[in-house]
Amino acid sequence: MAARRKRGSVSPTLLAFGRQLRRYREAVGLSQESAGRRANGGQGVSSQYVGQVESGRTRCTREFAATMDAELKAGGRLLELWDDLVLDSAFPTWFDWPNIEAEAVMIQSYQPLLVHGLLQTPGYASAILRSTDVVEARLNRQKILTRRQPAPPVFSLLLDEVALHRATGDSTVMREQLEHLLTVGELPNVALQIVPSRGEHLGNSGAFNLATLEDRSEVAYVESAIRGLTINDPDELASIARTLIEVRSLALPASHSRDIIRRTMEERWNH
Repeated sequence: MAARRKRGSVSPTLLAFGRQLRRYREAVGLSQESAGRRANGGQGVSSQYVGQVESGRTRCTREFAATMDAELKAGGRLLELWDDLVLDSAFPTWFDWPNIEAEAVMIQSYQPLLVHGLLQTPGYASAILRSTDVVEARLNRQKILTRRQPAPPVFSLLLDEVALHRATGDSTVMREQLEHLLTVGELPNVALQIVPSRGEHLGNSGAFNLATLEDRSEVAYVESAIRGLTINDPDELASIARTLIEVRSLALPASHSRDIIRRTMEERWNH
């Protein structure tokens, strides 16, 4: 059984790159300060910056990686690692939720305003994010729902009805998005239920996700205006679980939910 993981503010992919950078730096006997002075074509960076890169807390540029590769005699290996580990690390360094998603055996979510990222179409995601790199990163996350090995997680989404009516992109984007919800809702590991819009229940405090890992431990992800938070505090997880139970009690059955999605698509987004 896997050990319960502690969640911090470090991206695993950036940390992997940083560890290799440190190994190459130490192999040639340079301090962080000395390496920093040689960075970026001689323009230099602070030793603190080198330390942040090595600890996985800063996403460095390819220019920095190229200079370090040459100065540390890495023979192109650092550039390869940058392309493999850092280039697609479009998420902020604190955002380790995609890694939790990938490990989860079950994900439960309530979304009061927008379609969940795992079910977004390219057009819908582009209308929200407006960044090609971040859109691609979001779409890549969706592969966990259809993967073969390991088995895909069970994904239970409680989606507020308002998300079906909230214009995100144009009518074509919205129609494609609702069509996609109907399609992906047929996957055996996906349960999609619509929650009638009401203002009284606990879920209106904001969107959240609750992941169950293979060892049955749980991690939650809660969104805010500033940033998202990964949570594994038992009391906070219990509060999220209570909210989930309350919202689910208000949700429509899956078959009724499909009817609502289809009717909204035909009546609201048919032009």
